Amino acid sequence: MRTQVAIIGAGPAGLTLGRLLERAGIDAIIIEQRSADYVLGRIRAGVLEQSSVDLLRDLGVNARMDAEGIPHDGVELSFDGDMLRINFHELVGRRVMVYGQTEVTRDLMEARAASGARSIYEASDVAIHDFDGKRPRVSFKKDGQNHEIECDFVAGCDGFHGVSRASVPADAISIFERVYPFGWLGILVDQPPVAEELIYAHHARGFALCSMRSHTRSRYYIQVDSSEKVENWSDDRFWDELRNRINPEIAERLQTGASIEKSIAPLRSFVAEPVRFGRLFLTGDAAHIVPPTGAKGLNMAIHDVSVLASALEEFYAEQSKAGIDAYSPTVLENTWRTERFSWWMTQLLHTFPDSGDFGRRIQRADFDYLRASRIARQSLAENYTGFRV
Repeated sequence: MRTQVAIIGAGPAGLTLGRLLERAGIDAIIIEQRSADYVLGRIRAGVLEQSSVDLLRDLGVNARMDAEGIPHDGVELSFDGDMLRINFHELVGRRVMVYGQTEVTRDLMEARAASGARSIYEASDVAIHDFDGKRPRVSFKKDGQNHEIECDFVAGCDGFHGVSRASVPADAISIFERVYPFGWLGILVDQPPVAEELIYAHHARGFALCSMRSHTRSRYYIQVDSSEKVENWSDDRFWDELRNRINPEIAERLQTGASIEKSIAPLRSFVAEPVRFGRLFLTGDAAHIVPPTGAKGLNMAIHDVSVLASALEEFYAEQSKAGIDAYSPTVLENTWRTERFSWWMTQLLHTFPDSGDFGRRIQRADFDYLRASRIARQSLAENYTGFRV
């Protein structure tokens, strides 16, 4: 087989890139190691920045998002029960959209299938060859047969554990990482959300988040030690702990029920540098991971592939390598800015085992500064909504 761009990974990054390239008339094949059902079964968060919403609308995959997504003009922060609303619309004139990453993936997958663009699922033993030369290749097995795709470029959209970053020689890449000593225990329940907007809560017992997937399905999280096991947490224990950590009036409104999904997500900050290696480009979780506190993972991936698609379109239309050469510094500038914000939100809202009373007082001072300073609230709103000057 032959294509212009081989895309490794059929998550939202790979599918968004495929859609962007298709619109530009650039041929691309997506190669995914898992089945389509497996990809759609992954439960992920879903807070979309305004720029991500605008891009999905531009790509024509917005019908369900606009019908079912929940626009938010702000978020609530809580510190030991004291509440502070960050009004995005008033502060920066923007908003975000709550719409599950799984649903974004489904919309993109259905659009790709309808267009007839090529996707290969359940490809095993995927390997990338000669990406430092002029004729990259991607090999894999499918239904017991060996296959190979010749291409001009390879886009690594296959996540943190994928083959793309693992294919880069160790001496050609630098890794920056922080693994946090806690994770998020999350529960999904078919009950209306406790509030109209997300609530981020700091408490001496740990962080909590009240979120949602729809008007009838809610997602809640609590901070737990990294050594915790899901089986140690009954639904009743989870609800009791959540009530302890959120504002008492909010806790009174909480509608509980049997969980339909329960899991623990570890938290880490991770950046790979650079994110271009000859004709191989890393995007999304293959290039960077952020704690979910800032709701940035999906939006960073969409930003990456939009930059890459523009660079490839320039290359094929104008025979210019300017965009390709600028890909890594452009992506890394956005990456570190977003990493800083996600790290800061994590520092503000979680309890850290070694910070002690002094650390909590500093966190309280940060919260009080947000309450007192419009400039501080505006900075938070700019970062959360993805506003870029």
